[in-house]
Parts: sequence; C-alpha cells; structure tokens
Amino acid sequence: MARGPSTPSLLLALLVAAAAVAASEARGRHGRGYVWRSRSRSRRRTFENGLGRTPQMGWNSWNHFGCGINEDLIKQTADALVNTGLAKLGYEYVNIDDCWAESDRDYQGNFVANRQTFPSGIKALADYVHAKGLKLGIYSDAGTRTCSKKMPGSLDHEEQDVKTFSSWGIDYLKYDNCNDAGRSVMERYTKMSNAMKTYGKNIFFSLCEWGRENPATWAGSMGNSWRTTDDIADNWGSMTSRADQNDRWASYAGPGGWNDPDMLEVGNGGMSEVEYRSHFSIWALAKAPLLIGCDVRSMSQQTKDILTNWEVIAVNQDSLGVQGKKVQSNNGLEVWAGPLNNNRKAVVLWNRQGYQATITAQWSSIGLASSTAVTARDLWAHSSFSAQGQLSASVAPHDCKMYVLTPK
Repeated sequence: MARGPSTPSLLLALLVAAAAVAASEARGRHGRGYVWRSRSRSRRRTFENGLGRTPQMGWNSWNHFGCGINEDLIKQTADALVNTGLAKLGYEYVNIDDCWAESDRDYQGNFVANRQTFPSGIKALADYVHAKGLKLGIYSDAGTRTCSKKMPGSLDHEEQDVKTFSSWGIDYLKYDNCNDAGRSVMERYTKMSNAMKTYGKNIFFSLCEWGRENPATWAGSMGNSWRTTDDIADNWGSMTSRADQNDRWASYAGPGGWNDPDMLEVGNGGMSEVEYRSHFSIWALAKAPLLIGCDVRSMSQQTKDILTNWEVIAVNQDSLGVQGKKVQSNNGLEVWAGPLNNNRKAVVLWNRQGYQATITAQWSSIGLASSTAVTARDLWAHSSFSAQGQLSASVAPHDCKMYVLTPK
C-alpha cells in the first residue's frame, strides 16, 4: 500500500535504470522483429532461496478487506481456497496484509498479534493453514510504522522479526515502504534481505517498494519479487497503467525473481467481466504474481471462471519463466506475447479502445518465421484452430483474446 512519502532517488539506481530504458528503446520494443533478449544480460544475481521458480499464487487480504481482518476470516479464506478448487490450481499462499499486530511491541521488542482480532496468535493460524496444505504469509514494513500506522514496522528490528516469523511458521513476507525515517531504500531493504538470507531461508520475500527506485535493476539479489508500481485500484485506468509500467522491466524477471505490478482486483466489482478477463490475461502473460484480492468465500461464478482458467494459469506458471511483453501497439490495439517452453508462444490481442476492432498479430512480432504453421489454442474459448503467418481476431471493447501457439 503506497501511502507513504517517496524517498530520495538513488543515483546508482537511476543510472542503471536509464541505461536499461535506453537499451529497451534501442531494441524497438513495440516494433516488428522484436527479439526477446537473454535474461542473463539484464538480471542481477538471483536471490537463491529455492523459492519462486514460477510466479507466486495465492490470496492477499488488502484489496478487499483493508484493515478489517481477523483470524476467522483468514481461516475461512483458507477453507474457501480448498473448497472452490483454487488451491489445487496453485493458489497456495494465504497472505495477511497490514493491521495484524498490536500497536506496540512487547517488553522484549517482539511483535505481538492483535489480541482482539488474532487472539489465538499467528503460530496457531499458521498451523491451521498448513493443515489445509496451504502456506501463510505475513506483512511488515521497512520503516518505523506500517502504512496504516496501526502497528510497528521492522526498521532496526529485521533479524528479530525474521526469527519471530520463522518461529511462527510463516512462509511469505510482504515488505512495504512507508515511514522510512529518511533512510535510503537500499539500506533498509538490504538489511531485511540479509536477515532473510540468514534466518528466513524458507520464507518467500516480496519487496513492496512501489517501483520508486527502479527495484527491477537491483532487487533480484535481495528477494523473490519486487513491486514495479504504486498500488493498484479497482478500475480500468489503474489496471492498464500498472500493466504498462511493469512491461518496462520485463527483461529483469525470471525464475526466482519476478516483477510485481500488484495484486489482482478480479471480483471486487469496479471493472466489467471483460476488463477483469483482460486484467487476468495480461498478468498471466507478464509472469506477474497471481494473488487474488477479492473475497473468495462469496465470489460469483463469473469471478471463479476467470480465476480458475487453468490454461491461462499454465502460461503464468510456464517453466521457461520469460515475461511476455507488449510487441505491437496501434492506438490502443495491442499485441502482447512471450515465449513458452517447447518452442510455443503465448499471445494476447488486447483492445484498449471503446469500440470493436480487429487486431492482427504478425509472426515477425512474436518471434516466428513467416512460413511457420501453428495450432492456435484459444485459452478462453477452449478451442483450437490452425494459423500461418499471422493471427487475427475481432475483439470487443476492453476485452482480449489469449492464445498459445504450437508450431506444427
């Protein structure tokens, strides 16, 4: 949740980012003939804890509930993930966001779970979630207080807090960026990363720095994912802008470390069905974390149908781990594409205009020879057909078509 003041820019990060952007522009990123660049030329050393070989999947409390959370809600959400079949599809993390702790630490300086809303404590909750075959995530902040200011942050308590989280059986840490005491991003996140490497090796580390200091250029050595944007909101303009901002850093993502344009808004009511379908498709193609942000206990069938599309999820979880990109753009009529394992391609035709339009993906834009014949699998219609040289479809306003192309 990006509600704190931004920190002073770091010269090194800006210089690296400028070089990255210049290189991206030099490649003609939206032109024909785009070639996916080797990730090794862009990525820093991966934060090797063995986690995040594919983008994380699960649920987070913030987008729908904000501070209105308690242990019963978390238990019921874990139950719902199992009962709806979401857990079997890979949605494994049940992540508690801000507002879970007492306002002050105990006399030994330890976090204390809020006695009213989490009376059984976090370890008991982790045990419950683990018994369901799921994993529990927690939230803290690289500052003196969290963004809500209702609980302490972890600044200068990094090792102590990671030891606490480990003792509770925590599997995931989302680490926010509010109330930074005027100290640099690099100092604050490096301290927590070092603590995680020593005491939290089994905990997925998600940096939530909001993209202010271009974390794609440095966070690969610190954690398993890093926010590339400010918080998402449940509307079309917010979602599309987050997609564009995240696209800039595609070459920095890969197994063990992922760009994060924030959590899913699917099912929260601010967008239409077709807009949510576009949201989910682009997040999947871009290898973004698939963290559900709605109330899964009462989601509609329409929402469930989007979130449980296993063919779209399979693109997100593809073992090659290459983030798809925007490869054609013509006045809001866009083609996004990326390579998958076994020489396949994932393609999204995305209509960001307010009128029906035909969108055509040229083979040269998506890395196929013009003579290549493919079997095109429509991931939303669950049907297949043959194509060669290009792929065209009429797409409704704000909707998309998503395909996997398999060369014959």
